[in-house]
Amino acid sequence: MSDRGGLGIEGSQLVSYIPGPRSTAPTSPLVMSSQQQNLFDTEPMQWEIDARQQRLVATVVLGEGPNGEYDYLVPDNFCDSDRRDQLLEPGRRVRVPFGRSNRKVVAYCVQLETKSVDAGRLKEVAQVVDSSTLLSPEMLRITRWMAEYYLCPWGQVLEAVVPAGVRQQAGTREVQLVHVPEDVLQEMPKLKLPPKQRHALELLAKQSDPLTKAQLAKAAGCTSAPIQQLLKKGLIQAEKTRIATSQLDEAAVERVLPLSLNPDQQAALDQISDAMEADEACGIVLHGVTGSGKTEVYLHAIDQVVGYGRQAIVLVPEISLTPQTVRRFRARFDSVAVLHSHQSAVERHAHWQRIARGEVQVVVGARSAVFAPTPNLGLIVIDEEHESSFKQDTAPRYHARDVAWQRAVGERIPLVLGSATPSLESWYRAEQKEFTLTSLPRRVSDRSMPDVVTIDLRDRAQSRGGRGGISRPLHQAMTAALHDHGQVILFLNRRGFSTHIQCPACGFVLQCPHCDLSLTFHRQQNQTLCHYCDYHASPPTNCPDCKSHAIRYGGLGTQKLEDEVRARFPKHACARMDTDSMRARGSHQRVLDAFGRGEIDILLGTQMIAKGLDFPNVTLVGVINADTALHLPDFRAGERTFQLVAQVAGRTGRGDKGGRVIVQTLSPDHPAIKAAVRHDFPAFAKQELIVRRTLHYPPYGAMVRLVIRGPLEETTRGVAEELDDRLKQAGGNEKSLRVIGPAPAAIPKLRGNYRFQIQMQASEGDALRRIIELATVRFKSPRDIIWTVDVDPADML
Repeated sequence: MSDRGGLGIEGSQLVSYIPGPRSTAPTSPLVMSSQQQNLFDTEPMQWEIDARQQRLVATVVLGEGPNGEYDYLVPDNFCDSDRRDQLLEPGRRVRVPFGRSNRKVVAYCVQLETKSVDAGRLKEVAQVVDSSTLLSPEMLRITRWMAEYYLCPWGQVLEAVVPAGVRQQAGTREVQLVHVPEDVLQEMPKLKLPPKQRHALELLAKQSDPLTKAQLAKAAGCTSAPIQQLLKKGLIQAEKTRIATSQLDEAAVERVLPLSLNPDQQAALDQISDAMEADEACGIVLHGVTGSGKTEVYLHAIDQVVGYGRQAIVLVPEISLTPQTVRRFRARFDSVAVLHSHQSAVERHAHWQRIARGEVQVVVGARSAVFAPTPNLGLIVIDEEHESSFKQDTAPRYHARDVAWQRAVGERIPLVLGSATPSLESWYRAEQKEFTLTSLPRRVSDRSMPDVVTIDLRDRAQSRGGRGGISRPLHQAMTAALHDHGQVILFLNRRGFSTHIQCPACGFVLQCPHCDLSLTFHRQQNQTLCHYCDYHASPPTNCPDCKSHAIRYGGLGTQKLEDEVRARFPKHACARMDTDSMRARGSHQRVLDAFGRGEIDILLGTQMIAKGLDFPNVTLVGVINADTALHLPDFRAGERTFQLVAQVAGRTGRGDKGGRVIVQTLSPDHPAIKAAVRHDFPAFAKQELIVRRTLHYPPYGAMVRLVIRGPLEETTRGVAEELDDRLKQAGGNEKSLRVIGPAPAAIPKLRGNYRFQIQMQASEGDALRRIIELATVRFKSPRDIIWTVDVDPADML
């Protein structure tokens, strides 16, 4: 099967999907112009005209299978507004006969229209699957935009937008509910019934909600026989429905009063308030230094939205969706729903239903929460909007920021993009006056920004102090901070114990057999592990190549750093936070709560600790190696390094004790490091945007990345070269087009597949989409070759 960003289906029968009017064949550049002579009479026959009639037609899109839109007749029994559970509306799923075999498939109804059709040529909708609408007209519009923009089948987008737990109705069961019809209620005094039947009928008539037969029998103190007799006589009616089998368990949170805003915060809130009252879409880039109180601005703005009787969506990176973050919102609002990837299908479905019923004031969640079915949305906030995790890495490869802007446009509401280190795309749009820029240049209570010192690891005088990851200046700073009863955060974005295993005798490096990557040694599990495909094996005791016993475990991971910290500071409690140590449910919250209570003195970990934490007693942050992402083959490497160093530095200096940051690096003169040390985002953005403009990189141009992967290197290379030729031929008239490749990807082999990439650039994204659609209309590839299209790629590896 092909997973190429939605542009194809079977690997050897790929066709281009172009969302738009229904058609029976793929668009082809070889189709004759309508002005050219046609050998066949295209006018309909008279009998065809006579057979046409006005009928209600449902246009549906399949969630899986062939692309395109298909028309079906709507039977009268699906048009009865009195039976809402069986009423067919756009946004509900249906079951329809498909293909020559008429097998029943599930599809999404995207449009209902009364029009003249030949009813004999159309099949009928067989069943309405959903008792309520899953997708509003506005959400249908957004999903269609996503299909067109990200070159992905509409059905695939719809499947991604509606969670699996909602589609499967997780946590519910089907029951029959009985009620008394209106005409029976009027005739009840005249009815002559046995005592038990009359008692049950009268009891049911007094109920505000329907009951199950078992509930009615229990309440009436009778068996099911009287209930069955009432049903048989038509005095009560039964309808099938689904009810929840479990309740959401939300811990109570003590309410807190809003904090007073300083002048900078009030000015930012005023801008958001004005935008809300303007009744039009407005993008606001809220650039606030770390600790400047951006979250309090969000909370005040949301309070206004809730006061209008509307809802707000707050998106945060999955890694920042900490219990501490959630508690801040639940302490201020009566009804908060949280959506994230670690929830069960039952929890996800329950939250979705609460949101759709309008019972939720604030939705807090990761990327996919942008699709929350809020009935009266008033504001969208994206916190830490620069985070790359807002870009989905599987089809549909959407960016939550761009989808949120589309939703803001449709709903005529503000979109607030908050960050201490905004993405250059958002910053550029603010510079171009497409978005409004508002700043929080100072920390709350006028606390000073922490002093940042770099340790040049190339200089032995600075880095001496041992063979571990902690230099002498950092060790001394940690000793001083702990002596003053402060807390320390150490950041290292490398999991495991040793990041590579090498033989000094022959140079052999232990690699994953499925990926072109080194294996990482995890000492706690006593395994070597690939962090991409999860391949694991026992660690070697001698070189697998030359059999030398001098095999060396090199590199520094968080496990080794933890051992070093415990050895250097044995009297101080230490905890590690990374994906290896935080696997157990609730472990994240337990560690952070203990750190907040002062039970842990030193907290070390990966980027899990770099964002979203607010602990006033942290007086020192140490960045063990600032260069881990700096020299990757990605044009955003410098931007990401600046963001990471600036964000982790912001974890200190939030209390009365102040704070200090020590950054260990081999590249102290790199512009990203120098700007981060000065807390100077505008200077970094100005210099980096000059580089982007020179190379026509985003935001000064559009980019699409195609990745072709397969088990055989030469076959995969051949497919990549053929696709490259087609793209260049299709884009021959586009002067701004630049096609780079095909070339081996930065990670040439991954999960057993060889990878080649093609990078496309042009001044406008629409031009790139047209070229790709034209080039892939009749493109066929072997079944074992998978190729993906990533519009606006966030990851170049």
